[in-house]
Amino acid sequence: MRFGIVPDHAFTGLSAVAADGRDGILGYERSKELWTALHQLGYIDGAGRVTDALRSALRSGAVPLPDAFRAQHEQIEDILRKHAGRLEIRNADERRTVRARQAVLDDAEFQRLWDAVKYKTTYRVQFDNEKLISECVDALRTAPPVSRTRLVWRTAQIRIDVGGVDARETGSSAPVVMEEKDIELPDILTVLQDRTQLTRRTICRILIDSGRLDDFKRNPQQFIDLAANAINHRKRLALVDGVRYQRLGDTEYYAQELFLQQELTGYVRNMMENATKSVLDSVIYDSEPERSFADAMEKSSAVKVYAKLPGWFTVPTPLGAYNPDWAVLVTTDDGDKLYCVAETKHTASLDKLFDTERSKIECAKRHYDVLRAHAKAVSEPEPRYWSGESLDEMIASSARESGE
Repeated sequence: MRFGIVPDHAFTGLSAVAADGRDGILGYERSKELWTALHQLGYIDGAGRVTDALRSALRSGAVPLPDAFRAQHEQIEDILRKHAGRLEIRNADERRTVRARQAVLDDAEFQRLWDAVKYKTTYRVQFDNEKLISECVDALRTAPPVSRTRLVWRTAQIRIDVGGVDARETGSSAPVVMEEKDIELPDILTVLQDRTQLTRRTICRILIDSGRLDDFKRNPQQFIDLAANAINHRKRLALVDGVRYQRLGDTEYYAQELFLQQELTGYVRNMMENATKSVLDSVIYDSEPERSFADAMEKSSAVKVYAKLPGWFTVPTPLGAYNPDWAVLVTTDDGDKLYCVAETKHTASLDKLFDTERSKIECAKRHYDVLRAHAKAVSEPEPRYWSGESLDEMIASSARESGE
């Protein structure tokens, strides 16, 4: 393991859309192109070592990248954070306890908002096993080509002391292409079973029917990554396509008293204090889009009251619990009241998000569709779910839904 060093193949497995519109991976050549761009920006040195400039940019949330990699921006930042390392020590003196405003909790407007969004659901997943296998076969068959295995020898001087591990590269060889007969093949069925949770029989069938086992011999690791990504992508789509939500009883919901019972703390640097419309006296945000959204709500005359939803407020999905960002009460120009659950993202396009993120958002939409249908049937406030960047977009989108 090489600490604090970004290899030129670090971004190879990132999801990307191929020229023919199919889902694929970034690949080695584009990963190397991105590595070169990071070097030119001064974020890594010639040996791939992370610089302080990159650590500073990651802390501020502003890492400029070439336009060609805009769709993978968030994925790239996640990888860079892992390689940048260095535990960030937070100042305990900046830690604050966030408290709920009893007056807002008791306000009739907030109670109507909470009544619209608080109910719980359960789900079942139904999908066609044969169809899933067929789609996995097609996804692997049309996945990007696999390059031949190459080896590079690097020498370095390593020093270990109380300050950590420091490595300085002293030389490297030219890439050497390995012959297939020299490559020791791993147990692909065991590895893929662990990474996909499918049975060995199913995995064997997918691999054989794809007609790409020769690629496994050419470059085992790259092929395993390619196969795991293709299978998991199709599996996630099948789970989301087959998920069906059902509202639980009238007694199954998140009580607003939890705002008083569950202690919430945060750090000053990630906190908007003295929020006037929030159910909490301060808003803890996780990203710049969240901070901007909270600021826009505070300034908007259309927003009457809102809540940053704490971690205990979740929607169940086949991919794990999902915690939306906001519950917002909006009044339109026509006087209509809109009860919204919002997910703040850096983009309004779901195609630019991770597969898991995108899938959880799709599940949340179905959860709130079920709650909305029930509320409409009994003439109660109808919750609306929205994901994107801008408060104005959320209001316009929710108003259109209300008009329809």
